[in-house]
Amino acid sequence: MLVESYDDLMQGDPSPECEGFLHSVETCGTVDGPGIRFVLFTTGCPLRCLYCHNPDTQRLKAGRKVTAGEMVEQIRRYRPFIKNGGLTISGGEPLAQQRFIESVFRDVKRMGLHTALDTSGCFGTRIRPHLLDEVDLVLLDLKSWTNARHRRITGQAMDEVLAFAHHLEAIRKPTWIRFVLVPGLTNDDETLDGIGSFAGALHNIELVEVLPFHKYGESKYERLQQRYELKNCPEPTDQEVERVKARFRSFGLKVR
Repeated sequence: MLVESYDDLMQGDPSPECEGFLHSVETCGTVDGPGIRFVLFTTGCPLRCLYCHNPDTQRLKAGRKVTAGEMVEQIRRYRPFIKNGGLTISGGEPLAQQRFIESVFRDVKRMGLHTALDTSGCFGTRIRPHLLDEVDLVLLDLKSWTNARHRRITGQAMDEVLAFAHHLEAIRKPTWIRFVLVPGLTNDDETLDGIGSFAGALHNIELVEVLPFHKYGESKYERLQQRYELKNCPEPTDQEVERVKARFRSFGLKVR
């Protein structure tokens, strides 16, 4: 497994000259936060999720280099179309490039736009002091439950993710939980009840989104000459999705 250092992308003052690595943009997204959104997909991620559908975002320098100022100006041109939505920064794992995304978020908020961060929370306690001040909403991807199962799915334990979730509650940051439903991997009772009881006890959770597993990214593994571990895994049925939603609702959670 390739291990990259992200330390130099976390330190220093955010500024329009901050450089980041970008995989792609979506100019009118409707699934990554409220309203119509401009979505940045960054590169670089320390996790190796079995169901990752964007393996081409895992390596940091696989993306094109841009400055925060360049991205802010591009977003500014779309402001009339996203004024009732906003900006979402996703990945990869955007917290791998904290100085860059803090700079972009800060200047976009100055435009009066809503900001959302889509993260796995895997950097946990390694968060820049003021980064979350620039974020209106966190989309927190809970991959599984228990360290052993989380390590099997992502390659890392879950401690940092839970620490991040508790921090978000402590600062009262509005948060949506995102959960990918994978038959035979994340649909067991221990995982569903663990996530449901955990999220249900947090006072900042506004919504849980259940995202059915799909195989749209399988061809990317072939192009990258990487093994696709879930080749024989079925996609969940509509009935299974509804069962999981009902399970989460039983913990008092709003579910979509």
